[in-house]
Amino acid sequence: MARSFPKIYPILDSSIIPAIRRKEFLRRLGESLLGADVAMLEYRNKTGSEDEVKSDAEVLRSALPVGKVKLILDDRADLVEAVGFDGVHVDAGDVSPVEARRLLGPDRIVGTFGGGDALVADILSAPVDYLSVGPVFATRTKQTTKGPIGIEGVRRLRGAAGPGPVLVGVAGITLDTAAGVLNAGADVIAVAEALFGHADPAAEYLKWVAALN
Repeated sequence: MARSFPKIYPILDSSIIPAIRRKEFLRRLGESLLGADVAMLEYRNKTGSEDEVKSDAEVLRSALPVGKVKLILDDRADLVEAVGFDGVHVDAGDVSPVEARRLLGPDRIVGTFGGGDALVADILSAPVDYLSVGPVFATRTKQTTKGPIGIEGVRRLRGAAGPGPVLVGVAGITLDTAAGVLNAGADVIAVAEALFGHADPAAEYLKWVAALN
């Protein structure tokens, strides 16, 4: 099933969420992002317990209602339905895209890593809705051993993938470089620190929208 995706895909990493008054922070953040018309958000928590993931997800889902914002859970395909999220992003070390699709069925979103220096073997036949490509630039918000591919790497991967797959450029992208990544062939820009490193992520998101639309 063909899906539409927004140009800007915020990724909320749990490392920026304070331990004190955590639920209040997430509720206020979620409400502000809803007010900025954020259409899709990934919640990523690599180190927290299952209870913490569920608790954070519950607050985010309440602040970002079904039908208004698509919420994507990183890694945990097994928890997507329980927390009422719209989909999952899986990478190497998680369940496979095939298994994620089996767990979630045809209606939820499944995304996965599509390639860096080259496309992952057989990735174009995977039952996914989007492929992340990168790291485009160096990043501090996700551990990776892969070197940055730059804008030319995005262009190369678009050529290898053809026009059909939705490609999401990831890692280290700033407002100054985002247009170049899109022009090179990415359909979507994933943004973590460049949004959530600001005191007002919703206001920063609106700057991105104004610049890229």
